[in-house]
Amino acid sequence: MKPTPLIILTILALPIALPADDRPLRAGMIGLDTSHVIAFTKVFNAPDATGPLASVRVVAGFPGGTDIPASRDRVAGFTTQLRDMGVTICESIPALLAQVDVVLVESVDGRPHLEQVAPVFRAGKRVFIDKPLAGSLADAVAIAELGKRHGVPWFSSSSLRFAPGVIGMRLESERTGRVMGCDAWGPCSLEPTHPDLFWYGVHGVEILFTIMGPGCEIVSRAHTPGTDLVTGIWSDGRIGTFRGIRSGKGGYGAMVFGARAIAPAGEYQGYRPLCEEIAKFFLGGPPPVSPEETIEIFAFMEAADESKRRGGGPVRVADVLERARAQAAVRLRRFGGTPRREGDS
Repeated sequence: MKPTPLIILTILALPIALPADDRPLRAGMIGLDTSHVIAFTKVFNAPDATGPLASVRVVAGFPGGTDIPASRDRVAGFTTQLRDMGVTICESIPALLAQVDVVLVESVDGRPHLEQVAPVFRAGKRVFIDKPLAGSLADAVAIAELGKRHGVPWFSSSSLRFAPGVIGMRLESERTGRVMGCDAWGPCSLEPTHPDLFWYGVHGVEILFTIMGPGCEIVSRAHTPGTDLVTGIWSDGRIGTFRGIRSGKGGYGAMVFGARAIAPAGEYQGYRPLCEEIAKFFLGGPPPVSPEETIEIFAFMEAADESKRRGGGPVRVADVLERARAQAAVRLRRFGGTPRREGDS
């Protein structure tokens, strides 16, 4: 399997028309049950914002919320904070869509993301979908297919991808030369409603794929007390690993094995780099992470779960993707996918 191109400059790079009066793009948030909604709003709505950040303003939010404690117990508090910041709270997603130009799906629970993003795609609005992209690989594939059918650009990413010391290591860097391998690590607490790595391990796996690039073919998983070690073999023979720390303690990091040197990746630097990428994307830029790479990240994590079920045996990424595509086809019958016609609102 050949590595997927990083950026797709075809149907998923449609431009967005800026408001005629040069006012900032109006952004809406779906799912107000994560600290990201407050942190992102502070970045976008800062009075001293400059560059692309000055051209996007969060103006509306829809609370959402689900049955898991991480959502149920926090949505009211974050909704109140957002309202106190001057953001309009909407009673439904259609009401929010009527007030905004672009959308951020922020629900901490990945399970409702497909249902939440479907009307956004139908409305033709560019959208960022926060981690985890979905609560299953099948839903992740369905989201990608639905976006493609409607011709609406989207992307999803952990904020750790855009730390300069991580994105700067991608594939080749001055410090290491061509990347020959990478060992990434990070907290990996579990949520029973999601596949093991989807909930929190996704951050460390995103670091791994940012540095290695796509093209992983075979995945295996080993478990020791408190830790899971997932090994991926790339199509060109390179090897990358993710070590998930079940206690949730400790930070994120990666060691990069290059053709010239071995060096650690840089440290996390907060949400601003991600918000800058979101703003550039909302202003008409191409998705900074291709849908294909994001789907491969989730296929890697699903393959790790399958390997766990097989006692650590190797699993082909292509096989879990094939199964997920069949399941996604069933999901898409519910959510449709008729392309927008020119002139549709």
